[in-house]
Amino acid sequence: MRHTFSETWSGLRRNLSMTLAVVVTMWVSLTLFGAGLLVAQQVERLKDDWYDKVEISVFMCVPDSRGGNCVAGEAATDVQRDVVRQTLESNPEVDQVFYETRDQAYQQFREYYADNDPILKSTTVDMMQDSFRVKLKNPQEYQGVVSAVSGLPGVQQVQDLRKFLDPLFAWLNLARWATVGLSALLLLAAALQIGNTIRMAAYSRRREIGIMRLVGASNWYIMLPFLLESLLAAVGGAALACLTLAAVEKFVIIDRAAVEIRTIRWIDWSNVGWSMASLAVVAVVLSIIPTLIATRRFLRV
Repeated sequence: MRHTFSETWSGLRRNLSMTLAVVVTMWVSLTLFGAGLLVAQQVERLKDDWYDKVEISVFMCVPDSRGGNCVAGEAATDVQRDVVRQTLESNPEVDQVFYETRDQAYQQFREYYADNDPILKSTTVDMMQDSFRVKLKNPQEYQGVVSAVSGLPGVQQVQDLRKFLDPLFAWLNLARWATVGLSALLLLAAALQIGNTIRMAAYSRRREIGIMRLVGASNWYIMLPFLLESLLAAVGGAALACLTLAAVEKFVIIDRAAVEIRTIRWIDWSNVGWSMASLAVVAVVLSIIPTLIATRRFLRV
């Protein structure tokens, strides 16, 4: 092992600039890769939290309603409300049904716009709509409920919060895949750089390798110093990437985002730890495979 460590140290010193370039490239690419993993986990948390709270709102007609199944100048009747309630409660996809009167809606409206006198003065209780709030058993299965009540008499509008959330998650997923895609390109560049560095190191020692092969040294004995060189460079980049992710979690998420936005369940250290473990695995794979490919041709006598 003394010869192996000696050759490894010698190779690192001879190719110091290339080794530092590999470390920096691995650092940047693995940081982006880890950031993509963190974004993916944050998106899943938001989906779990927000989709679980998704409700369908069925707004009933009032005299000045336009569109839907409303008759101009007429409000929804008690019979129509009963039909809507029975349709909702008998639907197997519905968990709970809440009825909100126009007085309750007006009270919530006043609380929401308590600091806006012009809006409060221009809005009366007669302008409010009574509605049914529908809690679903499975927020993913909502289309059947919407189609069941959207055509009933007295229903002015059926509003599903998913149509507001889905575009948001589409953009978040796009950001996630863009980050992962960019990091994949940089990881490829790092792998190529590792391969070139090891190939140059092996070429400079080709005479020594030839002599070792002639005296019966095994392939693994010859390759081990090169593997250690690339592994150390990859581990250095991975360590810096892990420190960067830890700094983001501490200074950006915990100290800033979690303090300013308390309504979101942010990713925690367990998520960061999982991302760090993934970075370590990727770093090891990226150090071994290019080294094996680069040194293969020099192991033939």
